[in-house]
Amino acid sequence: MTSTIHHRTCNLCEAICGLEIEHDGVQILSIKGDKKDPFSRGHICPKAVALKDIHEDPDRLRQPLKKVDGHWQPIDWDEALDEVAQRLGAVQHAHGHDSVGVYLGNPNVHNTGSMLFSRHLLHALKTRNRFSATSVDQLPHHLIAHKLFGHQLKIPVPDIDHCDYFLVFGANPMASNGSIMTVPDVRHRLKAIRERGGKIVVIDPRRSETAEVASEHLFIRPGTDALLLAAMIHELYASGKVEAHRLHESTDGLDGLEAQFAPFSPEAVAQATGISALEIRRLVSEFSAAKHAVAYGRMGVSVQPFGTLSQYLIMLFNLLCGRLDETGGLMFARPAVDTLSVTGPGNFDRSRSRVRQLPSFSGEYPVAALAEEILTPGEGQIRALLTVAGNPVLSTPNGRQLDKAFDQLDFMVCIDFYLNETTRHADIILPPVSPLEREHYDVIFHLLAVRNSTRYADALFEKPEGSYHDWEIFLALADRLAPARNLKQKFNQISRRFLTPKRLLNALLKRGPYKLSLKQLRTKPHGIDLGPLQPQLPAGLAHRDKRIHLHTDFFLQDLKRLQNLLADSGDSEQMLLIGRRHVRSNNSWLHNSQRLVKGKPRCTAQIHPRDAARMGLNDGQNLRITSRVGSVVVPAEITEQIMPGVVSMPHGWGHQREGVHLRVAQEHAGVSVNDLTDEQSLDALSGNAALNALPVQLSLAAS
Repeated sequence: MTSTIHHRTCNLCEAICGLEIEHDGVQILSIKGDKKDPFSRGHICPKAVALKDIHEDPDRLRQPLKKVDGHWQPIDWDEALDEVAQRLGAVQHAHGHDSVGVYLGNPNVHNTGSMLFSRHLLHALKTRNRFSATSVDQLPHHLIAHKLFGHQLKIPVPDIDHCDYFLVFGANPMASNGSIMTVPDVRHRLKAIRERGGKIVVIDPRRSETAEVASEHLFIRPGTDALLLAAMIHELYASGKVEAHRLHESTDGLDGLEAQFAPFSPEAVAQATGISALEIRRLVSEFSAAKHAVAYGRMGVSVQPFGTLSQYLIMLFNLLCGRLDETGGLMFARPAVDTLSVTGPGNFDRSRSRVRQLPSFSGEYPVAALAEEILTPGEGQIRALLTVAGNPVLSTPNGRQLDKAFDQLDFMVCIDFYLNETTRHADIILPPVSPLEREHYDVIFHLLAVRNSTRYADALFEKPEGSYHDWEIFLALADRLAPARNLKQKFNQISRRFLTPKRLLNALLKRGPYKLSLKQLRTKPHGIDLGPLQPQLPAGLAHRDKRIHLHTDFFLQDLKRLQNLLADSGDSEQMLLIGRRHVRSNNSWLHNSQRLVKGKPRCTAQIHPRDAARMGLNDGQNLRITSRVGSVVVPAEITEQIMPGVVSMPHGWGHQREGVHLRVAQEHAGVSVNDLTDEQSLDALSGNAALNALPVQLSLAAS
């Protein structure tokens, strides 16, 4: 049989690398990087080949399953959809709309149909109890963008291709391929900074893969990034290095800032952070002297008790140094689909969660509150749950508590093609088609790209007869949950069926800044280069007054809590837990690929030799790690790559739970770091989960 080449982008992570897939119409023969893709330039990471593994995985579900007397039975689609709608509707009829909760997982943002059509199902459910992976990941970024720039998606990214000083806080793009920074081929982009005489400085409690290729790495005590950043801003003022910049005339809240940072001199924070006053001053001096410098922070900064304050101070530092909206600094992409014009600007604290009174952001509550909203009786208690492409048992704080909560539900339905640690609790599982059986366009990640580009691909394989796309499941359930009751509603339902993802995407492209069409993109299978990032502000601000609103009264109120951290920083013997990621992993859902999990076990606890010696711990010996919420046993990996006083575990493992049907993953089960993370530990400003800088106790465990 003759083989064919199919071009598309990889939709497994934010890097959106171009792929060249050879196939014979039935089987995938090879997956390579597309050398003609102007953005990724032929680069792919090991995860790309997992698209073949997912598509061919015998454990991937191909038809709906229903749990009957504790056993799974296949059922047909009409029966499954009817029963899901009937049971969700019955719960809401008896207990109100908010008795049904919804959780949306990370893969939704990589799915064109989910991004464009999930709102129809959410509208039909009419529940306020909505949660997503946003609040264990990037909520601080969205909150800052909403308040400063006027839209939750107006997020600037490092202009990495033109910077000559890249200051990185708690980020590991060599493993993540960029995060809230779409940056394929990151290794060569980082190498290019050094080749043009620039410098890369990584500040992290672990000497990560990115730190290994950097010019310099500085260890920092977990959870103290905000102290370091406050000291750097203090030094900017003290040394007269605040840069007069055109955007300062369009910024509200600059007056009086210097006094706010008076308590945070480099000397004051040195012991707490582990970075000397001399080094802090040197960082500020080098950054200020560089022609094109940018400061960037990601997961290690976002998911800690001062996550939002830390990200805000990074933004403020860039602004005060004149590096916002400037070449080589923090800049905004101009994507072919103007996502901002068709999405809401966001809102904060319009409502509060029932039990803990946590603030909502854009209609979602912090996912750290999900379990308590199920377990706590009373009006508004969640009694039924819908999850879409998510595994919160392994991805959100205190997974064991979620196990307990899910067992208590009256009804649970999961839209997912795996029987995993979360979906095992479901009554019905509705599996959509595989990623290669649907068209793809990155609605979000072009918005976060370090260079403007665009690319579309039709499905590689036709969807099997009788199967459903994610968006078709959403519409089918929405029609059943909110049936048309008049002529207008019937017309709207018919219109929804006509407006497929392709048609909607075509309309969005035509309305976008480049006036493209789907037809044009189809003639450019390798994608279209739309040029480097360009300055946009102040005209590009989403606030009506075209000004940056610093909202210092909101963000800098957390400096009082930061002073308390400074006062209490004397306990240097307290072990702190941090996470880590690996380029061959993608959260919890690629561990069923044998080629990605083979080799040396990666679910280990990294610990410094000094701490190991104090305990009498040997390399490979079992280590027990205990937090307020639980305890796990994991092999120790003794390494000088980790800071003394810190222990690091990777995210996404823990496939040993009963009822999971992921054969490869179970052979490499590991343990879940989120059996240790604490749902009570939050970023005070946003409600984002504080997964890092978690106090733990260590002890030897039996082998």
